[in-house]
Amino acid sequence: MAIDVNVPSFPESVADGSVIAWHKQPGDPVTRDEVLVEIETDKVVFEVPAPEDGVLLEIIENEGATVLSQQLLARIDAGAVASKPAAIETEDKTAAAADVAIAPAARKLMAEKGINTAQVGGSGKGGRILKEDVLKVIDSAPAAKSAAPVKAAPAAPVVTGNLEGRPEKRVPMSRLRARVAERLLEAQHNAAMLTTFNEVNMKPVMALRTRHRDAFEKAHDVRLGFMSFFVKAAVEALKQIPAVNASIEGNDVIYHGFYDIGIAVSSPRGLVVPVLRDVDQMSMAEIEAKIRELAQKAQNKSLSIEDITGGTFTITNGGVFGSMLSTPIINPPQSGILGMHNIQDRAMVVNGEVVVLPMMYLAHSYDHRLIDGREAVQFLVKIKEMLEDPARILLEV
Repeated sequence: MAIDVNVPSFPESVADGSVIAWHKQPGDPVTRDEVLVEIETDKVVFEVPAPEDGVLLEIIENEGATVLSQQLLARIDAGAVASKPAAIETEDKTAAAADVAIAPAARKLMAEKGINTAQVGGSGKGGRILKEDVLKVIDSAPAAKSAAPVKAAPAAPVVTGNLEGRPEKRVPMSRLRARVAERLLEAQHNAAMLTTFNEVNMKPVMALRTRHRDAFEKAHDVRLGFMSFFVKAAVEALKQIPAVNASIEGNDVIYHGFYDIGIAVSSPRGLVVPVLRDVDQMSMAEIEAKIRELAQKAQNKSLSIEDITGGTFTITNGGVFGSMLSTPIINPPQSGILGMHNIQDRAMVVNGEVVVLPMMYLAHSYDHRLIDGREAVQFLVKIKEMLEDPARILLEV
């Protein structure tokens, strides 16, 4: 019996998607819940599973096609058995491994390193192979480097050219990159965006982190980073300056009574901003654990729509790439974003004496239509005060 395989139902914020990789071809056997195809939208990559066991009859939409919600993708002959000749015994494991679900990031790495699925044990749900599993094989099994290459998913179309001996290539912009560009231009055109700067002495936070880092990790099984301090400080500042946690909708101002903080993350697909929900109700250990979870999902291209939707304020850290100072762009419809930067030892005057301190520049970009300069400055000063006296974060003062 033929069964339709349709595009998943997209959220209202997603208009369409692109078919980026088919993992099965007509005539291949498929098992229920096995990933058949990946569809990229401007937000996340959807993995479309097989609805039943059977054989893939036909592919309706090939790689590169633009598809809409619930559009027909392929048909499966449910309950059918593939008519392909049986593989010899020495190939059984390789053939079986080919049907194992593989995360996109893992698939790409396997193709680059010439590793096949028979060499990798999947630690994900249902035996799904994750990027970490492939890295373990690379680190522990030198033989994997000489294995026959696995056929990679077709690359995006590339137009090459040569002008007077100078080569160049042209590739289509990914949906995520195009959407990020669109939103950044929207923010610059529609918001009265300004940026205010300050600097913070990171010595108190660094000393506290060094003193309790090992005990924290032992107690909570998660690393104590700097981001949880900034998230907690930002929440307290947002409570005192509610306009920074608000947004404009038409002629109305919406003051949010909750604190959902977006954390900008660099991923293989580009910049994504997963959201920590109700951060004011989270401990620092919970914040660090959630950030790690979302960062791993971003690297594995497994973020869901729910992971990146919403948010009342955003924090971005250009310091991880060495940036000393920048003017971050607001993530609409939010009204503010905090930019962290590199920590640099600098000569500072303290009580009339020159001392060397680890300093960081902070940037707060804000929508001047909603936030006055006084409020923007007070917000950033509040964050500075809490980081330079971390006990205030615990006391919420």
